[in-house]
Amino acid sequence: MTIAIIGLGAMGLGIAQVFAQAGHPVLATDSSADMRASAPARLAANFAPRIAKGAMTEGEKDAILSRLTITGTIPDLAPATLVIEAVVERLDVKQSVFSQLEQRLAPDAVMATNTSSLSVTAIAAGLSRPDRLLGLHFFNPAPVMRLVELAPHGGTAPDALATARRLTEATGKTVIQCADRPGFIVNRCARPFYGEALALLEEGRTPAEIDAAMLAAGYRLGPFALIDLVGADINLAATESLASAMGNHPRYHVFDALRAQVAKGHLGRKAMKGFVFPAEPVAPPADAASIALRIEATLVNEGAWLLAEGGTTTEGIDTALRLGLNFPRGPFEILHSHGPQRILQTLADLERSAPAYLKSRYLPAPALAQ
Repeated sequence: MTIAIIGLGAMGLGIAQVFAQAGHPVLATDSSADMRASAPARLAANFAPRIAKGAMTEGEKDAILSRLTITGTIPDLAPATLVIEAVVERLDVKQSVFSQLEQRLAPDAVMATNTSSLSVTAIAAGLSRPDRLLGLHFFNPAPVMRLVELAPHGGTAPDALATARRLTEATGKTVIQCADRPGFIVNRCARPFYGEALALLEEGRTPAEIDAAMLAAGYRLGPFALIDLVGADINLAATESLASAMGNHPRYHVFDALRAQVAKGHLGRKAMKGFVFPAEPVAPPADAASIALRIEATLVNEGAWLLAEGGTTTEGIDTALRLGLNFPRGPFEILHSHGPQRILQTLADLERSAPAYLKSRYLPAPALAQ
């Protein structure tokens, strides 16, 4: 089956690589002639390290490249069974792309948006065939990250959902279905990992000791090292977007420490200075276990709030956090490890001592309270 990709930035090209490696003919386009012209060379460059290590032959690389056809216009994508859009995160742009696209595709073709921040329902609004649209959120870098979030809107046809899942799983990805809610699973449930670390920072703890506590608890990266890796500006944008979408509830509070970091230009690795980069890790503090418990209790609570909204499962949330963020365990695995009473007591203690601007941040999800 032919797969089509709209948008040839790092994400779009990465998704094209995923399907070409799996043996599919891939049609791809971009509004920029320069991006179209450079795509084959950029894709070939992605394979250079694997060839150097002997993990791929030149023949295998050439076979994959031969499956990629760069086209100039959206009408050229008409033969595709599945079209994935990976253009700029602007609602009007995405709506325009799909409006043009649906006029060209076969009636049973599936249209997918790779959005990470916009409502799939809103993107589908105004389409003649909104039932063919769904969210298919790959993680960066797409060829490496195993997780894909599958987000139908209320009117997505069951056969469209099944086709998207089948084709994506056949590439080796783990597909987790979720509701069309702000942040889907990973971006939503990740907020307490960063947010509670920032709350601790504003209380006087250092980024290095907070990260050390999480490393001691089995996490590959602490929250501040992860912010430094992704970029404080990217983290701030995601946090502000989710906070706005969730009515600025205190669970999604945007901490001044993060805004200040961006204002200073200390964005992390790409700026050569961040919360903890480039310093070496430090030894865990004496109360490392309590720091980790506090952060994990808020992760559990966010997972429980998301579960209560429907559209996914405990197993799906746990798997998404493990694969999407390389966490050692997901929220409900954490809950099983610590036990509900310990999590509830931690949340109650935090709510009792919370400053006014964070009041209600730690109120437990109903399922936890029960």
